Parts: sequence; structure tokens; C-alpha cells
Amino acid sequence: MRLICLNGWGGKLNDELLAYLSSSDPDILCLQEVVHTPAATQDWLTYRDHGIELPQRANFLRDVSDALPDHVAVFCPAAQGDLWHGEVRYPSQWGLATFIRKSIAVIAQAQGFVHGSFSADGYGDHPRSRTAHAVRVFDFRNGQPAVIAHMHGLRDLEGKHDSPARLAQAKRLVQLVRNIAQDGDRIVVCGDFNVLPESETFTVLKELDLIELVTTRGYTDTRTSHYTKQNRYADYMLVNSAVTIDHFDVVGEPEVSDHCPLLLEFR
Repeated sequence: MRLICLNGWGGKLNDELLAYLSSSDPDILCLQEVVHTPAATQDWLTYRDHGIELPQRANFLRDVSDALPDHVAVFCPAAQGDLWHGEVRYPSQWGLATFIRKSIAVIAQAQGFVHGSFSADGYGDHPRSRTAHAVRVFDFRNGQPAVIAHMHGLRDLEGKHDSPARLAQAKRLVQLVRNIAQDGDRIVVCGDFNVLPESETFTVLKELDLIELVTTRGYTDTRTSHYTKQNRYADYMLVNSAVTIDHFDVVGEPEVSDHCPLLLEFR
């Protein structure tokens, strides 16, 4: 099974990203920073926050769905806020999505907030609400189920240090996985955690007997040239001992976001 996990950066590098997804053809795609603006007819809108303006692909969810026509998309919004076209505002949902090949059976799933709750009238104050999604799928080629879970960890304006809120979100992620996992299942947990490698988040995730792949396999960077700040760890992937790894990579090229895709091929 081929799994890709990626923070899509709101589709800022949309053409590059869609081409990469079409060519790599993952069985499951765990995608964070997904934009869904059904009322918009424009391809691009602008996100505004305290003087910062960022281009957003207005219907990023639809674009990725079109690039992966053999997949089912499950969208998990964290908030609905405003995106702009000039002075015209559009209500836009923001969150994460899981794209699952239609030939793979989804036999259980769980969605929940690891921080905050759904905000229907704006993105909210920082640190903003964050959601997670877990699926238990049956892999017919392998003849066994697997649990895949991902989250987009909260962003703290003061940095990626540990905090009570980050500890709580790790515990909620573990509980989300436990809600659907059964004894003997292969388990993969991934996402843009927004923490550093020494974070207590990983101590909590060890409750699921997981091993983190990015740092243990010698990767020192999960960001691309589009990210110019320090502390270049953000994205992680963890597996339990039931997972047989055929290939793992932090994909540096092509650059499709300010984050690198995490690619896992496993049995």
C-alpha cells in the first residue's frame, strides 16, 4: 500500500502538486490545509490575517479530487472563515482531508478535534481549532486491515515548544486511533504536528507502540525552499511493529508545497 502525507499549503503550488499526485497515484493521501469554498467561481482567493495576505486555491478540495478520480474524499473541516476576492468575501471551510482509493474498503473511521471545536463564524484566535481523521481499511492485496490516522497540530505563535494544549492534542489523537483500532492491526499515524522531534507528543504516541520514521531514518528537514524560517521539522510519520516497510522517503523533489511529502510503501 502506498501512503502519502502532506500539508498542501492551501494549494499555493497547485499545478505542481496536482501533477505530483497524479503521477505518484497513492492508495491513500492524508492532506492537511485543505480549502473548500463551494460558492466561489474564481480559482484563487486571498486569506487575510492581521496584515498578512496569502493566496489560497479556492476549491483545493475539488481540484485534488479531480486529480485522483479513483479515490473517495473525506473532508474534515476545522472552521469556516472568510477568503477574499478584492473586497468580496466568500465563506470558506478549512481543514484536512483523506483520499482513499475506491477499491479499498473503509471498515471503520473516526473524526474528532484534537484542539478546540468547530468554528462556524470565523477561523478564530490563535491557537486555532485542529481536527484529525482516522480510517480502518481492509487491504485486499495483503488480506489484512490497517489503521491510518493524521492530524494537523495546532500552531502556536510563540513557537513549536511543548505546552498543555499540545500534550492534550496528542492524547486525543491516541484516543481517536484507539476508537477504531483492533489488536494486531497495522497502524500508521502521520501529519503536520507542528512540534520539534524532542516533543512530549512522541512520548504520548508511544502508548500505541509507534516508531517515528523521519528522525530515526536520518532526515533532518521536512520543509522545502519555500519555507525560510528555522526549526525545519514539522511533519512526522509513525508506524507500529505490525507494519512492514518497503520504502519510506521525505520527498524533496518536486517541490509541491512549503512542506515535503512523506511517502510510505508498506505491507
